[in-house]
Amino acid sequence: MTELIQSITPPKTALPIVIFGAGSIVSDAHLPAYAKAGFTVAGICDPDMDKARAILPPGAVAYGSLAEATAAGTGAVYDLAVPPAAIPAVLNALPEGAVALIQKPMGSDLAAADEIIRILRARKIRAAVNFQLRFAPMSLALKDAIAKGLLGEVVDFDAWLALDTPWHLWAFLKDLPRVEILLHSIHYLDFVRDILGNPDGVHAKTMGHPTSSVSNTRSSMILDYGQRARASLSINHNHAFGRQFQACEFRICGTKGAAYLKLGVNLDYPKGEPDEFWLNTDGEWRQIPLTGNWFIEAFIGRITQVMRFATGEDAELQGSAEDAWHTMALVEAAYQSSALPAHPIRTSPDA
Repeated sequence: MTELIQSITPPKTALPIVIFGAGSIVSDAHLPAYAKAGFTVAGICDPDMDKARAILPPGAVAYGSLAEATAAGTGAVYDLAVPPAAIPAVLNALPEGAVALIQKPMGSDLAAADEIIRILRARKIRAAVNFQLRFAPMSLALKDAIAKGLLGEVVDFDAWLALDTPWHLWAFLKDLPRVEILLHSIHYLDFVRDILGNPDGVHAKTMGHPTSSVSNTRSSMILDYGQRARASLSINHNHAFGRQFQACEFRICGTKGAAYLKLGVNLDYPKGEPDEFWLNTDGEWRQIPLTGNWFIEAFIGRITQVMRFATGEDAELQGSAEDAWHTMALVEAAYQSSALPAHPIRTSPDA
Protein backbone atom coordinates (compact mmCIF):
# COMPACT_ATOMS: atom_id res chain seq x y z
CA MET A 1 0.00 0.00 0.00
CA THR A 2 1.37 3.41 -0.95
CA GLU A 3 2.36 5.47 2.10
CA LEU A 4 -0.28 8.11 2.72
CA ILE A 5 0.10 11.63 4.10
CA GLN A 6 -1.28 11.94 7.63
CA SER A 7 0.10 15.25 8.88
CA ILE A 8 0.97 18.79 7.85
CA THR A 9 4.70 19.59 7.70
CA PRO A 10 5.63 21.96 10.54
CA PRO A 11 6.72 25.49 9.58
CA LYS A 12 10.42 26.33 9.64
CA THR A 13 9.57 29.25 11.89
CA ALA A 14 6.52 29.87 14.04
CA LEU A 15 4.65 32.86 15.42
CA PRO A 16 3.28 33.12 18.96
CA ILE A 17 -0.40 32.26 19.40
CA VAL A 18 -2.83 34.54 21.21
CA ILE A 19 -5.98 32.73 22.34
CA PHE A 20 -9.36 34.34 22.98
CA GLY A 21 -11.50 32.20 25.26
CA ALA A 22 -10.69 29.87 28.15
CA GLY A 23 -13.38 27.22 27.82
CA SER A 24 -13.08 23.45 27.76
CA ILE A 25 -12.23 23.28 24.05
CA VAL A 26 -9.13 25.39 24.81
CA SER A 27 -8.02 23.42 27.85
CA ASP A 28 -8.90 19.99 26.40
CA ALA A 29 -7.81 20.40 22.76
CA HIS A 30 -6.13 23.67 21.75
CA LEU A 31 -3.53 23.88 24.52
CA PRO A 32 -2.51 20.18 24.47
CA ALA A 33 -2.30 20.29 20.66
CA TYR A 34 -0.19 23.44 20.57
CA ALA A 35 2.12 22.09 23.26
CA LYS A 36 2.57 18.81 21.38
CA ALA A 37 3.33 20.75 18.18
CA GLY A 38 5.90 22.87 19.98
CA PHE A 39 4.08 26.17 19.35
CA THR A 40 4.28 29.02 21.85
CA VAL A 41 1.09 30.39 23.40
CA ALA A 42 1.78 34.03 24.29
CA GLY A 43 -1.37 34.40 26.34
CA ILE A 44 -5.11 33.94 26.81
CA CYS A 45 -7.80 36.63 26.83
CA ASP A 46 -11.09 35.88 28.56
CA PRO A 47 -13.58 38.11 30.44
CA ASP A 48 -12.97 35.82 33.43
CA MET A 49 -9.26 36.39 34.06
CA ASP A 50 -9.16 33.80 36.84
CA LYS A 51 -10.44 31.22 34.39
CA ALA A 52 -7.73 32.19 31.93
CA ARG A 53 -5.00 32.11 34.60
CA ALA A 54 -6.09 28.63 35.69
CA ILE A 55 -5.19 27.10 32.32
CA LEU A 56 -2.21 29.24 31.27
CA PRO A 57 0.73 27.26 29.88
CA PRO A 58 4.22 28.12 31.19
CA GLY A 59 5.35 31.58 30.13
CA ALA A 60 1.91 32.72 28.94
CA VAL A 61 -0.02 35.65 30.39
CA ALA A 62 -3.67 36.42 31.03
CA TYR A 63 -4.70 39.52 29.10
CA GLY A 64 -6.97 42.01 30.80
CA SER A 65 -8.36 43.51 27.61
CA LEU A 66 -8.62 43.06 23.85
CA ALA A 67 -6.11 45.87 23.44
CA GLU A 68 -3.52 44.01 25.51
CA ALA A 69 -4.18 40.78 23.63
CA THR A 70 -3.69 42.39 20.22
CA ALA A 71 -0.56 44.38 21.08
CA ALA A 72 1.60 41.98 19.06
CA GLY A 73 0.02 43.34 15.87
CA THR A 74 0.49 41.07 12.88
CA GLY A 75 3.34 39.27 14.61
CA ALA A 76 1.03 36.67 16.14
CA VAL A 77 -1.63 34.17 15.10
CA TYR A 78 -4.96 34.93 16.77
CA ASP A 79 -7.02 31.92 17.88
CA LEU A 80 -10.68 32.83 18.47
CA ALA A 81 -12.13 30.07 20.66
CA VAL A 82 -15.19 32.11 21.64
CA PRO A 83 -18.97 31.67 21.30
CA PRO A 84 -20.38 32.64 17.87
CA ALA A 85 -21.91 35.88 19.16
CA ALA A 86 -18.51 37.09 20.40
CA ILE A 87 -16.65 36.59 17.11
CA PRO A 88 -17.42 39.98 15.45
CA ALA A 89 -16.22 42.05 18.44
CA VAL A 90 -12.93 40.16 18.61
CA LEU A 91 -12.39 40.43 14.85
CA ASN A 92 -12.99 44.18 14.99
CA ALA A 93 -10.29 44.44 17.67
CA LEU A 94 -7.64 42.55 15.67
CA PRO A 95 -4.96 44.44 13.75
CA GLU A 96 -5.67 44.96 10.07
CA GLY A 97 -4.02 42.24 8.01
CA ALA A 98 -3.83 39.79 10.92
CA VAL A 99 -4.02 36.01 10.53
CA ALA A 100 -6.73 34.34 12.60
CA LEU A 101 -8.30 30.97 13.31
CA ILE A 102 -12.02 31.21 14.11
CA GLN A 103 -13.79 28.56 16.16
CA LYS A 104 -16.69 26.87 14.41
CA PRO A 105 -19.48 27.59 13.74
CA MET A 106 -18.80 30.82 11.86
CA GLY A 107 -21.72 32.52 13.57
CA SER A 108 -25.05 31.17 14.75
CA ASP A 109 -26.62 31.39 11.29
CA LEU A 110 -25.88 32.47 7.73
CA ALA A 111 -26.64 36.14 8.44
CA ALA A 112 -23.96 36.10 11.14
CA ALA A 113 -21.55 34.41 8.71
CA ASP A 114 -22.26 37.20 6.23
CA GLU A 115 -21.33 39.78 8.89
CA ILE A 116 -18.10 37.95 9.71
CA ILE A 117 -17.11 37.87 6.04
CA ARG A 118 -17.79 41.62 5.77
CA ILE A 119 -15.53 42.32 8.76
CA LEU A 120 -12.76 40.08 7.43
CA ARG A 121 -12.82 41.74 4.03
CA ALA A 122 -12.98 45.27 5.41
CA ARG A 123 -10.09 44.70 7.81
CA LYS A 124 -8.09 42.50 5.40
CA ILE A 125 -7.94 39.77 8.04
CA ARG A 126 -6.88 36.42 6.66
CA ALA A 127 -8.86 33.85 8.58
CA ALA A 128 -9.50 30.14 8.61
CA VAL A 129 -12.33 28.38 10.45
CA ASN A 130 -11.57 25.55 12.85
CA PHE A 131 -13.25 22.71 10.95
CA GLN A 132 -10.36 20.62 12.14
CA LEU A 133 -11.83 17.24 11.08
CA ARG A 134 -10.31 17.99 7.66
CA PHE A 135 -6.87 17.71 9.32
CA ALA A 136 -7.30 14.49 11.32
CA PRO A 137 -4.70 11.87 10.33
CA MET A 138 -7.40 9.60 8.88
CA SER A 139 -8.89 12.51 6.90
CA LEU A 140 -5.56 13.55 5.42
CA ALA A 141 -4.82 9.92 4.55
CA LEU A 142 -8.20 9.55 2.83
CA LYS A 143 -7.70 12.72 0.80
CA ASP A 144 -4.22 11.59 -0.20
CA ALA A 145 -5.58 8.19 -1.26
CA ILE A 146 -8.21 9.93 -3.38
CA ALA A 147 -5.62 12.30 -4.87
CA LYS A 148 -3.44 9.31 -5.79
CA GLY A 149 -6.39 7.71 -7.63
CA LEU A 150 -6.60 4.69 -5.30
CA LEU A 151 -10.40 4.95 -5.04
CA GLY A 152 -11.07 6.14 -8.57
CA GLU A 153 -13.93 8.62 -8.81
CA VAL A 154 -15.73 9.00 -5.48
CA VAL A 155 -19.42 8.22 -6.03
CA ASP A 156 -20.78 7.42 -2.53
CA PHE A 157 -20.35 9.02 0.90
CA ASP A 158 -22.25 7.59 3.87
CA ALA A 159 -22.03 8.93 7.43
CA TRP A 160 -23.66 6.76 10.09
CA LEU A 161 -23.81 7.79 13.75
CA ALA A 162 -25.73 5.89 16.41
CA LEU A 163 -24.43 7.22 19.70
CA ASP A 164 -25.33 8.12 23.27
CA THR A 165 -23.95 11.66 23.37
CA PRO A 166 -23.71 13.20 26.89
CA TRP A 167 -25.43 16.50 26.08
CA HIS A 168 -25.54 17.34 29.79
CA LEU A 169 -21.84 18.23 29.60
CA TRP A 170 -22.79 21.41 27.74
CA ALA A 171 -25.45 23.18 29.82
CA PHE A 172 -25.56 26.17 27.46
CA LEU A 173 -27.13 23.99 24.73
CA LYS A 174 -30.40 23.54 26.60
CA ASP A 175 -32.13 26.66 25.27
CA LEU A 176 -30.55 26.90 21.82
CA PRO A 177 -32.90 26.48 18.84
CA ARG A 178 -30.16 25.00 16.65
CA VAL A 179 -27.86 22.33 18.06
CA GLU A 180 -27.24 19.09 16.18
CA ILE A 181 -26.45 20.30 12.66
CA LEU A 182 -24.98 23.70 13.60
CA LEU A 183 -22.72 22.48 16.41
CA HIS A 184 -22.03 18.85 15.57
CA SER A 185 -22.84 17.57 12.10
CA ILE A 186 -21.45 20.78 10.64
CA HIS A 187 -18.07 19.01 10.84
CA TYR A 188 -19.36 16.20 8.63
CA LEU A 189 -21.00 18.55 6.15
CA ASP A 190 -17.74 20.47 5.89
CA PHE A 191 -15.83 17.23 5.37
CA VAL A 192 -18.17 16.07 2.61
CA ARG A 193 -17.65 19.45 0.91
CA ASP A 194 -13.89 18.97 1.24
CA ILE A 195 -14.17 15.64 -0.58
CA LEU A 196 -16.96 16.23 -3.11
CA GLY A 197 -17.25 20.01 -3.37
CA ASN A 198 -20.43 22.04 -2.93
CA PRO A 199 -23.70 20.15 -3.41
CA ASP A 200 -26.53 21.53 -5.52
CA GLY A 201 -28.97 21.26 -2.64
CA VAL A 202 -29.93 19.34 0.49
CA HIS A 203 -32.89 17.39 1.83
CA ALA A 204 -32.87 17.37 5.64
CA LYS A 205 -34.87 16.60 8.75
CA THR A 206 -33.59 17.39 12.24
CA MET A 207 -35.49 16.75 15.45
CA GLY A 208 -35.23 16.18 19.18
CA HIS A 209 -35.84 13.07 21.28
CA PRO A 210 -38.38 12.41 24.05
CA THR A 211 -35.59 11.79 26.57
CA SER A 212 -33.60 14.93 25.79
CA SER A 213 -34.04 18.59 26.71
CA VAL A 214 -31.87 19.63 23.74
CA SER A 215 -33.89 20.98 20.83
CA ASN A 216 -32.45 18.72 18.12
CA THR A 217 -30.25 15.66 18.55
CA ARG A 218 -31.15 13.54 15.50
CA SER A 219 -30.74 14.39 11.83
CA SER A 220 -31.08 12.79 8.42
CA MET A 221 -29.58 14.58 5.43
CA ILE A 222 -29.17 13.87 1.74
CA LEU A 223 -26.79 16.10 -0.20
CA ASP A 224 -27.69 16.48 -3.87
CA TYR A 225 -24.75 16.06 -6.24
CA GLY A 226 -26.88 15.26 -9.22
CA GLN A 227 -25.98 12.01 -10.94
CA ARG A 228 -22.25 12.11 -10.14
CA ALA A 229 -22.31 11.16 -6.45
CA ARG A 230 -24.61 10.19 -3.57
CA ALA A 231 -24.06 11.57 -0.07
CA SER A 232 -26.21 10.59 2.90
CA LEU A 233 -25.88 11.27 6.64
CA SER A 234 -27.84 9.49 9.38
CA ILE A 235 -27.18 10.98 12.82
CA ASN A 236 -28.71 9.70 16.07
CA HIS A 237 -27.25 10.95 19.35
CA ASN A 238 -29.82 9.06 21.47
CA HIS A 239 -28.86 5.44 20.80
CA ALA A 240 -28.53 4.57 24.50
CA PHE A 241 -28.60 0.78 24.28
CA GLY A 242 -25.00 -0.19 24.94
CA ARG A 243 -21.80 0.00 22.93
CA GLN A 244 -22.24 -3.17 20.85
CA PHE A 245 -24.25 -1.64 18.02
CA GLN A 246 -23.30 1.99 18.40
CA ALA A 247 -21.45 3.51 15.47
CA CYS A 248 -19.62 6.62 14.34
CA GLU A 249 -18.29 5.98 10.87
CA PHE A 250 -17.93 7.09 7.27
CA ARG A 251 -17.99 4.86 4.21
CA ILE A 252 -16.53 6.39 1.06
CA CYS A 253 -16.81 4.40 -2.15
CA GLY A 254 -15.25 5.07 -5.53
CA THR A 255 -15.18 3.40 -8.91
CA LYS A 256 -11.94 1.55 -8.04
CA GLY A 257 -11.95 1.18 -4.26
CA ALA A 258 -13.47 2.09 -0.92
CA ALA A 259 -12.53 3.49 2.47
CA TYR A 260 -13.90 3.17 5.99
CA LEU A 261 -13.30 5.71 8.76
CA LYS A 262 -14.16 5.23 12.43
CA LEU A 263 -14.39 8.48 14.39
CA GLY A 264 -13.50 7.18 17.82
CA VAL A 265 -13.79 10.31 19.93
CA ASN A 266 -17.59 10.26 19.80
CA LEU A 267 -17.78 6.72 21.13
CA ASP A 268 -17.72 6.87 24.93
CA TYR A 269 -17.14 10.65 24.81
CA PRO A 270 -15.01 12.30 26.14
CA LYS A 271 -12.73 9.31 26.74
CA GLY A 272 -13.30 8.04 23.21
CA GLU A 273 -11.76 5.19 21.27
CA PRO A 274 -8.93 5.17 18.71
CA ASP A 275 -9.79 6.30 15.19
CA GLU A 276 -9.58 3.70 12.43
CA PHE A 277 -8.89 3.98 8.69
CA TRP A 278 -9.37 1.04 6.31
CA LEU A 279 -8.83 0.84 2.57
CA ASN A 280 -9.98 -1.67 -0.03
CA THR A 281 -8.35 -1.12 -3.41
CA ASP A 282 -7.96 -4.73 -4.61
CA GLY A 283 -10.84 -6.65 -3.05
CA GLU A 284 -9.23 -6.94 0.39
CA TRP A 285 -9.75 -4.63 3.37
CA ARG A 286 -6.54 -3.44 5.04
CA GLN A 287 -6.30 -1.28 8.14
CA ILE A 288 -3.91 1.64 7.74
CA PRO A 289 -1.98 2.47 10.94
CA LEU A 290 -2.70 6.02 12.07
CA THR A 291 -0.32 8.53 13.62
CA GLY A 292 -3.04 9.95 15.88
CA ASN A 293 -6.72 10.73 16.29
CA TRP A 294 -9.20 13.49 15.50
CA PHE A 295 -8.68 14.73 19.08
CA ILE A 296 -6.05 16.14 19.39
CA GLU A 297 -3.96 15.64 16.26
CA ALA A 298 -6.49 17.35 13.98
CA PHE A 299 -6.05 20.51 16.04
CA ILE A 300 -2.30 20.28 15.44
CA GLY A 301 -2.86 19.95 11.69
CA ARG A 302 -5.28 22.87 11.60
CA ILE A 303 -3.06 25.37 13.45
CA THR A 304 0.05 24.11 11.64
CA GLN A 305 -1.41 24.93 8.24
CA VAL A 306 -2.51 28.36 9.49
CA MET A 307 1.00 28.90 10.83
CA ARG A 308 2.58 27.89 7.52
CA PHE A 309 0.33 30.39 5.75
CA ALA A 310 1.09 33.13 8.27
CA THR A 311 4.85 32.66 7.83
CA GLY A 312 4.62 32.58 4.04
CA GLU A 313 5.49 28.90 3.59
CA ASP A 314 2.04 28.08 2.18
CA ALA A 315 0.47 30.30 -0.45
CA GLU A 316 -3.04 29.01 0.25
CA LEU A 317 -5.00 29.13 3.51
CA GLN A 318 -6.88 25.84 3.51
CA GLY A 319 -10.38 25.88 4.97
CA SER A 320 -10.48 29.66 4.78
CA ALA A 321 -13.41 31.70 6.08
CA GLU A 322 -14.47 32.34 2.48
CA ASP A 323 -14.66 28.57 1.97
CA ALA A 324 -16.29 27.98 5.37
CA TRP A 325 -19.08 30.36 4.40
CA HIS A 326 -20.28 27.66 1.99
CA THR A 327 -20.46 25.16 4.86
CA MET A 328 -22.56 27.70 6.77
CA ALA A 329 -24.78 28.10 3.69
CA LEU A 330 -25.24 24.33 3.59
CA VAL A 331 -26.15 24.26 7.29
CA GLU A 332 -28.68 27.07 6.76
CA ALA A 333 -30.22 25.21 3.81
CA ALA A 334 -30.48 22.04 5.90
CA TYR A 335 -32.46 23.84 8.61
CA GLN A 336 -34.68 25.48 6.00
CA SER A 337 -35.30 22.10 4.39
CA SER A 338 -36.15 20.57 7.76
CA ALA A 339 -38.76 23.29 8.39
CA LEU A 340 -40.57 22.55 5.13
CA PRO A 341 -43.27 19.88 4.85
CA ALA A 342 -42.28 16.64 3.19
CA HIS A 343 -43.53 15.86 -0.29
CA PRO A 344 -47.13 14.70 0.16
CA ILE A 345 -48.13 11.11 -0.45
CA ARG A 346 -51.45 10.31 -2.06
CA THR A 347 -53.86 8.79 0.40
CA SER A 348 -56.25 7.18 -2.05
CA PRO A 349 -56.41 6.02 -5.66
CA ASP A 350 -57.98 8.15 -8.38
CA ALA A 351 -61.72 7.58 -8.62
